[in-house]
Amino acid sequence: MPNTMIRGRQADSARRRQRVVKALDAARTDGTELSVSAIARAAGVDRTFLYRHPDLLAQVHTAQSTPLPTTAGEAAVTTASLRADLANAQARVARLAGHNMQLEKKLSELLGEQAWRESGLGPPVDVDRLRRQIITLEQQIVTLKAELEERDQELDAARAANRELFTNVNKRH
Repeated sequence: MPNTMIRGRQADSARRRQRVVKALDAARTDGTELSVSAIARAAGVDRTFLYRHPDLLAQVHTAQSTPLPTTAGEAAVTTASLRADLANAQARVARLAGHNMQLEKKLSELLGEQAWRESGLGPPVDVDRLRRQIITLEQQIVTLKAELEERDQELDAARAANRELFTNVNKRH
């Protein structure tokens, strides 16, 4: 009786092994997913069955690292190349997202500036010309103030001379 149970268990294990090998071969030829979970599911066994049989687990890992069968002119695809493609795609997405944010910011600034100008609250379009005109007018003000101060001094001198003349004329009379 114990021998019969052992032989039955061995036969069951052999059938499961055959299903795993068959599922692995099918995954290689079909190009379907080559992972422990996918092979176990396709073979109808538990993942622990694969982990308890290191030779089967090694076959799965070997299949994962070998290129998929290709047709003429087609490049070999490996898990490493797919991971590299994924990393490159993620990097490109990150770059594009950054570029997109820059463009959105610039668009927002331009639309805000346009709305500000159209509302009448914004600065006139000719700001540089007006700034130059302000500088010129400020320089004229400084010049005119200097001239005014000079004339005030001349006027004060003339008044003092007039006072002195009148004082001398009045003393003679």
